[in-house]
Amino acid sequence: MTINVIEATKDDVHFLWDMLYEAVYVDEHSEKPPRSIIETPKMASYVKDWGRHGDLALLAVDSNGKKLGAVWIRLFDDLTKTYGYVDEETPILSMAILPQFRGKGIGSELLREIKLQAASKGYVRISLSVDPSNPALRLYERFGFKKIGIDGTSWDMVAKLGEQ
Repeated sequence: MTINVIEATKDDVHFLWDMLYEAVYVDEHSEKPPRSIIETPKMASYVKDWGRHGDLALLAVDSNGKKLGAVWIRLFDDLTKTYGYVDEETPILSMAILPQFRGKGIGSELLREIKLQAASKGYVRISLSVDPSNPALRLYERFGFKKIGIDGTSWDMVAKLGEQ
């Protein structure tokens, strides 16, 4: 399968909402919460009013242009902070791949490219929040993310840009 990574446009916001829901992790023994969970203020803040300063999203698409997954970064501040927040200069990363395309290297392609683009925009590091039982944790660690704290049941992690 040929994968291309392209920059998202405002027309892709609906897909980002879909990916936000896909990013909600539950283990294989639990039922996924209703989609309305992404409407809670903390969750919605990752996508709501998309297109503000600092927003950057990339999509993984196949050779036919079918969207397979997305990665995006967004800046927050002390008033709008959410899961994974470090400071006003460190964008928070969100990522999800459609379930049927996971484990095929798409996440690696997206992470590699978002790190490059974030560095080119002058960011020094990026952060994220992940449940330690989420298999994506190993991917994040391979891309230089290191645990810096715990928020509820999730780990806050940071990766310096310019590494891997």
